[in-house]
Amino acid sequence: MLILHDLTPYHWALAGAGIGLLTLFLLFVLRKRLGISTGFENVCSLVVRAPYFRRPAIAASHGWRLPLLLGLVLGGALSAVLGGGWAPFWDLGLFDTVFGGGPAVKVAWMFVGGLFIGFGTRLAGGCTSGHGIFGMANLEPSGIAATLSFMAAGVITTNVVYRLVGGI
Repeated sequence: MLILHDLTPYHWALAGAGIGLLTLFLLFVLRKRLGISTGFENVCSLVVRAPYFRRPAIAASHGWRLPLLLGLVLGGALSAVLGGGWAPFWDLGLFDTVFGGGPAVKVAWMFVGGLFIGFGTRLAGGCTSGHGIFGMANLEPSGIAATLSFMAAGVITTNVVYRLVGGI
């Protein structure tokens, strides 16, 4: 279900071109790698004093990665405002049909899913944006392998959860 308040969506190619231009800008102008999971480390480094978050590579990327993350959040907020507003909802479509449950059950599922995503991100040495966009664009073997693994894990997990556990 699209939450567009009866607005016509932009063509998908515009988003792809935007991501491609951002990737090229980061690579050729700033000589930086796109990746959101490392940005999470930047945010954590602002409040957590652990040595892991105080690494020189993290501190050195604050100047560009924190504004990028802020832009993602502000862009989403601006999109919601221009699109007619934003209101949270608990309707999760097929998930509700198969599993049901109230908000607490849904938050628990999302929390566990987030833990798996975080584990996979660290295991792969980066997230889907870093490997899938930047790594694939540069034909990096690690990016190709990680992206194929992410996609395969998503297909398998969806089938296990909905077909075996949910009985669909």
